[in-house]
This record gives sequence, C-alpha cells and structure tokens, in this order.
Amino acid sequence: MFALTRRVSFTASHRYWRSDWSGLRNEQRFGAASATHSHDYSCDVTVSGPLDEETGMVVDLGHLDKVLDREVRVRFHGMDITTQVPEFADGKLIPTSENLARFIYLKVSGALTGSALVTSVVVREDATIASEFTVDG
Repeated sequence: MFALTRRVSFTASHRYWRSDWSGLRNEQRFGAASATHSHDYSCDVTVSGPLDEETGMVVDLGHLDKVLDREVRVRFHGMDITTQVPEFADGKLIPTSENLARFIYLKVSGALTGSALVTSVVVREDATIASEFTVDG
C-alpha cells in the first residue's frame, strides 16, 4: 500500500456560532472565536492505494488536483464559511477545523475516481492548531 499527500491552501473567515443559542451563550461558550475572524488555512489530503505499475503513481495527480481545486479551493477561498458555504451557513455545521476536515474528506472521497482512497485530511488554521480526520484505508 502506498500513500500520497497533497497540500492545498485557502484563506477564509468564519466564526463559531450556533443560531439556536443567544448571542450571550455563544460568546460565553466560544469566546473570541464567536466573532468573525480569518485564517490562512492549509489542508493536507492523503490518498492511499496500490501503486499503478504503468504510471508509478498511487493516484492520477492531475485528477486529484482538479478535485482539490473544486472541492476545497473554489469552495472555501475568499469565503466567509459561516455565511457563504451552504453546508455551514444558517446554523448548520459549526466551521471548526474538525468539521472542516470531515467535510473535506467526504467531498474529496465522493469525487475521487480510481483505486486510491482518501485516508486522512488535516486542516490547519495556523502553525499552532490542526485537526485530522482519518479512516482505515
């Protein structure tokens, strides 16, 4: 089994907020993160699978890059995740790095073709914090 990791980056804003809670409760629970702020995110997506002996690759890198561009960069770059990304807007998912990692895993997994499987997604908000979503390959 082989693994390949590709890193993509995007800048986006968000806030931690539950629409079913009062402003005060959100501020008490999420502190400063309840106010809109931005990050320069990096996202590592690892795919695993058998090596294609004809190409020497575990995944068609061009296809992976197209999927990552569509499912990560285009979806998140320059966006306010809390209001502009439908799955996170209107009190749906709270845009924590944990929820972003799982969400990106689901989107990339659903779009990837071939024998390689997404086995890990790491989302970093900055150099001090990262969340990882992993599955057995």
